[in-house]
Amino acid sequence: MSASSPALAGNRVLAHTGARFPIFQAPMGWIARTPLASAVSRAGGLGIIETSSGETANCQAEIRQMLALGLPFGVNLPIRFLHDEAMLRFVCDSGVRFVTTSAGSPAKFIAPLKSAGITVYHAVPTLETALKCADAGVDGLVVEGAEGGGFKNPEEVSTLVLLQSIRSRLDLPLVAAGGIVDGRGMAAAFALGAEAIQMGTRFVCCAESPVHAHYKNAIVNASETGTWVLNKKASPCIRALKSERTRQIHEAGLMPPDTFAGLQQVYFGGDMEAAPALAGQSVGLIEGVKTAQQIIDDTVQGFFDITARLGGLAQGHAFG
Repeated sequence: MSASSPALAGNRVLAHTGARFPIFQAPMGWIARTPLASAVSRAGGLGIIETSSGETANCQAEIRQMLALGLPFGVNLPIRFLHDEAMLRFVCDSGVRFVTTSAGSPAKFIAPLKSAGITVYHAVPTLETALKCADAGVDGLVVEGAEGGGFKNPEEVSTLVLLQSIRSRLDLPLVAAGGIVDGRGMAAAFALGAEAIQMGTRFVCCAESPVHAHYKNAIVNASETGTWVLNKKASPCIRALKSERTRQIHEAGLMPPDTFAGLQQVYFGGDMEAAPALAGQSVGLIEGVKTAQQIIDDTVQGFFDITARLGGLAQGHAFG
């Protein structure tokens, strides 16, 4: 199914990104770099390069690599975690055409980004934040439900509720994030007003993902109750896989200052106790490692199978 088909022809996210399918890969620190992002973009989705790792020079090199490939892609700018304006200036001057912002107010970023001809979506965890971002002039929103992995709002609102509340107040393009791994989740998100989805945990557990096999296996073997929300009384609040390390943090209620010191040992060394292994509740829906192409093909086919069936119900005014 091509992006020019009637089913997707009016999709604003596709118009903004140039991708064939409205499927984003989340910008996971250290993980969302050229090998993964290019695989997602080649498969028809939108690969996004991270900058949250704080490795400015390395991330800039990754952006240059993606630009050289000529594939649709985006860059994430996590406002709270940027040391200075070097990355913002680089992105504005580089030829990047699509940016997601997160972790803070995008107000000061919007003018320079849009002056550079860049489309800007901001990640939001609440309706209040969404309304403020709309007033600030963003082009779209990534709606992050509490089911998702990584950094979270301590006041948990599910993707199911959050999408509906934001869509009832705003007509911006919405990208649903949190708890989605396949066409079933994509169809549900579209029914609630989304025009795209973003998957993080599903792409962490992807053949082209650079993380250690132990991390991927932990995702595959986890159940829907296999994560905890940690550090809810402080900042940052995160969702991560259950482990002995995260059990201790969960029971203590707060994370020690050195909690993330061993994060790369988790990602690339496979030591699942070195730090919290960030992951969403969707771990319970992931049954194996697939290539980015397989994930996107299966998701798109599943989406159209389900929406075709629902369209038949609507046409026949039937419920089954």
